[in-house]
Amino acid sequence: MILQISALSSPLNYLIKYICAIMISKYRRAKETLIDTLKKKGISNTKILDAIFKIDRHLFIPDSALHSHAYEDKAFPIGVEQTISQPYTVAFQTELLLVNKGDKILEIGTGSGYQAAVLVALGADVYSIERQKFLYEKTKLLLNSLGYSNIKMYYGDGFKGKKAFAPYDKIIVTAAAPFVPTELLSQLKVGGILVIPVDNNDGSQNMMRLTKTSETEFKKEIFDKFAFVPMLKGTN
Repeated sequence: MILQISALSSPLNYLIKYICAIMISKYRRAKETLIDTLKKKGISNTKILDAIFKIDRHLFIPDSALHSHAYEDKAFPIGVEQTISQPYTVAFQTELLLVNKGDKILEIGTGSGYQAAVLVALGADVYSIERQKFLYEKTKLLLNSLGYSNIKMYYGDGFKGKKAFAPYDKIIVTAAAPFVPTELLSQLKVGGILVIPVDNNDGSQNMMRLTKTSETEFKKEIFDKFAFVPMLKGTN
């Protein structure tokens, strides 16, 4: 009986491998199309493009029915009225951060964990805060299962940052802020960068980059308009 089962299992293993190869090939073509789209939209940093190509975005989308669309340049729901940002938004914010290997980066709004995964792929040391308890617990399990146990996740209020590990080289906010939180500015190193979408009262946000030039001074740059879910105080 053991020999019969073994004989039957061999064709099954080949079938499983064949199906997996087809799925990998399908996603590969979709990933290549996505990278072409990002290049056409102006993303030029090859390290960021390589990171986005290598990361399996579909694994960060909880609804498997959407996996075949995962490499389209679109945002998708991840629960509790939150979304995984479209790849262009992730790439754009990441380019503005000017990430260097070894940078200590604070992320406000872990969400699906996809943005944090991109930062880790660039060699960053990532600390991430999520205010939604459901997402915090779910994403922490997901990141650990995918081998991202080096991402330090915390449940808390993003407006307060994470002072215990400050100062940071970079801070990225992945939700629409009504204003620039002073707590985040104070947790930046001199020379550090904060990238944050700030409400402009017309239903969208201006992407802003603030570079800390001294303990009390910042250089402010304003870029394109985007649409994010709101950044809220407290926890849920």
